[in-house]
Amino acid sequence: MKKIAFLFPGQGSQGTGMGRDAASMSTRAAGIFGEADATLAISLSKLCFEGPDDALRPTDITQPALYTASAATLAILREAGITASAVAGHSLGEYSALYAAGAFEFATGLKLVRARGIAMAEAGAAQPGAMAAILGLDGAQVVEICTAASGHGIVVAANFNDPGQTVISGSPAAVDAACAAAKAAGAKRALVLPVSGAFHSPIVAPAGEKMAAALATAEIAAPQVLFINNADVDALSSPNAIRDSLVRQITSPVRWVETMSRLASEGIEAFVEVGSGKVLSGLARRCCKDIPCHTTESTAAIEETLKALA
Repeated sequence: MKKIAFLFPGQGSQGTGMGRDAASMSTRAAGIFGEADATLAISLSKLCFEGPDDALRPTDITQPALYTASAATLAILREAGITASAVAGHSLGEYSALYAAGAFEFATGLKLVRARGIAMAEAGAAQPGAMAAILGLDGAQVVEICTAASGHGIVVAANFNDPGQTVISGSPAAVDAACAAAKAAGAKRALVLPVSGAFHSPIVAPAGEKMAAALATAEIAAPQVLFINNADVDALSSPNAIRDSLVRQITSPVRWVETMSRLASEGIEAFVEVGSGKVLSGLARRCCKDIPCHTTESTAAIEETLKALA
């Protein structure tokens, strides 16, 4: 079998119908949605399967929805005997990656991502922020632009998604100033994103404090496969190091380009994006063009992936 890395999506990959095909293909996958409904005392499955998109947009719903859809899809891969040598997740997706690596039970991760979504929504409401995707400049250029625009308020590089796409985050005035500067520097686009807060910036630090308390009492074990984290691009195995990393990732940038390079250096021969959407597959093609990335967002995609990796 090929040496495979499972990749888990974060916010922005949600959409009506997420997980519905996975639940229809597997009793175990359907059971995961049932467990999520019972654990959270809300009909998360109905929100995922039927939407509408507006109902999935609040951060406290988006995060458990994405986590659950990834877990349900993971169940199908496991039933087919497809296992990972390494895992990584984009922001929120780190929780899905840790679940896949055996660091905690499904319900433990679900409660944590629900708490994370609530904490981040509260932080966004307390201090409004903005995020924008800068296309066509490299990450170092975007960092310089953010530094220059910091006179207008907080603005930082938040997600290094691929060599030509970096997301910035901060106060609305500073983000606007950085977008204008990016366009003047030759960016192809500077697109403000529909988010409820300045994620991965100092503005949402209060969410990190709340998550530190939640993570302190969560049962976390050492991952059973290689887990590469966002904040440090490091292979973490200590439960306390994982707790610390999950707190820091809320205000730290998502170093996805480096994460993909690290996975490639470990000899990974194929990526599988596990769960909703295909955002990470697109990033994989631009970060590691010689390594195929398979998707699982629909019945057809799952079947094609299972066939390719059989």
